[in-house]
Amino acid sequence: MGGEGNLGRAVPGWSPRARPGWAAIDGRYVRLERLDPARHAADLHAANRASDAIWDYMPYGPFADEAGYRGWAESMAGREDPWFVALIDRDTGRAAGVASYLRIDPAMGCIEVGHINLSPALQKGRAATEAMILMMRWAFEAGYRRYEWKCNALNLGSRRAAERLGLSYEGVFRQAAVIKGRNRDTAWFAAIDAEWPVLEAAFTRWLDPANFDADGRQRTSLSDLTRPVLVARDPALAGM
Repeated sequence: MGGEGNLGRAVPGWSPRARPGWAAIDGRYVRLERLDPARHAADLHAANRASDAIWDYMPYGPFADEAGYRGWAESMAGREDPWFVALIDRDTGRAAGVASYLRIDPAMGCIEVGHINLSPALQKGRAATEAMILMMRWAFEAGYRRYEWKCNALNLGSRRAAERLGLSYEGVFRQAAVIKGRNRDTAWFAAIDAEWPVLEAAFTRWLDPANFDADGRQRTSLSDLTRPVLVARDPALAGM
């Protein structure tokens, strides 16, 4: 069978997008800075020491001491892909997590967020969610068509985080990797540019201080705001 109707939707005027190149992005609760081991490694190691469990699904870590962590950070800083940033908690002024863009494909307009590693303290506040929102915002405002999130299929926390942010479930790639001597099946999630306006409105509403009571409890959950965007929900999260 042939014909224009079977060739996919035309994308007129398409051109490759810019690679990440920013030095910093400021949010209300978090500041994203290009990873700099000299400025960030000590704070990050100290913040991460609260729990080795944050490394369970990472291909590296935990690190026995600051020197070990700094060596890892030095091996990652300055790379074009993955492109690492430090997450600065604006309440403390200290780096408390990292994330990166990776598998960056400007020609196809596809970019992934990954290597997300949040200290226990950062996980408890709004800064971590805002950091993910800011990274997604940059990608779509730079003209990328597709924003991906992949994680170990056993990592239900990461799967919940992806869906909460409005990334639709796209399936599991079986036996995708061997990490720390163990099999890894990889769960895939993504959002596309057509969904960004609705997602941005949801993020703006959720981050509004008026959405939180005097004790910091959210009045409307982010999941409730992003759920209408999802084209497929993760079956592993059913009933959770």
